Amino acid sequence: MDAAATPADLLAQALRRSPATPLVTWYDDAGGERVELSATTLANWVAKTANLLQEEFDVAPGSWVVVALPVHWQTAAVLLAVWSCGAAVLDTAAEEDHALDGADVVLAAQERLAPLEEQGVEELLGLSLHPLGMGMSGYSGPARDFALEVRVHGDVFAPWSPPQPADAGLVTGGLELSLGDLVTTAGRLADRLGITAGDRLLVDADVAAEAGPAAWLLAPLAAGASIVLLRSPDPQTLPRRAAAERVTATMGVRVEGVRELGRAG
Repeated sequence: MDAAATPADLLAQALRRSPATPLVTWYDDAGGERVELSATTLANWVAKTANLLQEEFDVAPGSWVVVALPVHWQTAAVLLAVWSCGAAVLDTAAEEDHALDGADVVLAAQERLAPLEEQGVEELLGLSLHPLGMGMSGYSGPARDFALEVRVHGDVFAPWSPPQPADAGLVTGGLELSLGDLVTTAGRLADRLGITAGDRLLVDADVAAEAGPAAWLLAPLAAGASIVLLRSPDPQTLPRRAAAERVTATMGVRVEGVRELGRAG
């Protein structure tokens, strides 16, 4: 990948490489959910989300977007949309007032809206994280419903100002990375973990949350791999699922006969 690349370029590369094959697959064993997105489908979600952020909240290079979401397929779309706008993600628990200072918009899971509202956050988008992308239910607060808002926006995104590698990209745990740094870090992580082109990675969502988006989302994209995100894994079904999804490597889970990233042998 070019040294002047940004995360938006990683998605574009995946789209050119294999538009129709699965790129992000989501499982939640506790809820029995499965969602599969090809590169084309993910890019469509990213474009719609980026248009929503740009047109409704003026998100552009120099903007700060708080993402208070768990690892999820919709989170992948949100993160890539923010970076497609050239804006920075503030990846935080968002439990302190100062964490929200200067944020242009906050995107949060529905269950986290109440404390954010108590802090007086005005530009607030709530996500139900419904497996089919449906809107929030049982909610009557002031937050705008991401699922309802995003569907009316266009499928093609053109940033007002194209993202530049030097633009701020991610602030998390005291670490600040530019958009270019994110791509460089993703490439190095892919090399260190042993992710290769064509890999199909089974990733535990809890481990992914600890590792951060450069590891669970951008490193596979940089390497030319696809991911199967797994929440609340059922050990009894893991071997069968790995076989069905043609998994070639795992992160945070062990499956007999499948290599575990970051481990020799």
